[in-house]
Amino acid sequence: MTTKVNISTGPDTGLDGLSAALSTRMKTLRANAGLTLDGLSKRSGVSKGMLVEIEKGTANPSIGTLCKVAAAFGVSVADIVSVAQASPVRRVAGGDIPTLWTGSEGGSARLLAGTSGPDMIELWRWVMRPGESYESQGHPTGTMELFHVEKGELHLIVGGATLLLPKGDSAIARTDVPHRYANEGKTELVFTMTVAELHRRG
Repeated sequence: MTTKVNISTGPDTGLDGLSAALSTRMKTLRANAGLTLDGLSKRSGVSKGMLVEIEKGTANPSIGTLCKVAAAFGVSVADIVSVAQASPVRRVAGGDIPTLWTGSEGGSARLLAGTSGPDMIELWRWVMRPGESYESQGHPTGTMELFHVEKGELHLIVGGATLLLPKGDSAIARTDVPHRYANEGKTELVFTMTVAELHRRG
């Protein structure tokens, strides 16, 4: 089952608050970059209509859309949703942690913390109910993801390889190719994931 992707937040914030923050952040980044909506659309591959809705605070962009927009600005997703580290050490309160995906059965993916881009590291916590899944077309070249299963079984498909990771197992995957996370079991799946996107310089 393919699940719906949308932005929501933890119990202490709310969708309207995050949408408003995303709107403000987008406008600021675009102004600083000197980009029109048409220019940003061409650079990111995201439709102008979607960008307009994001800036109006009425959009519900997918994780994939946020990744494209972030890459166009040379920042991380964490920068855009305001959980990026801005000092040597910074606390991210539970109520400030955004949920960037919700599944059809109530699952969720929360971006717990992340560094600023374009080089970035993100820490995620995923909860998937039986039958839920998430698919990605692939991240920039060289992107790596680390997984650790806390509960249930993770069906991980990366390129042509498939792994079944039970509770307690971990995995490392290069995710610059299409990949999929799924709960094909009968119980809840909980796993943590670290994403590392580091741009090597000559």
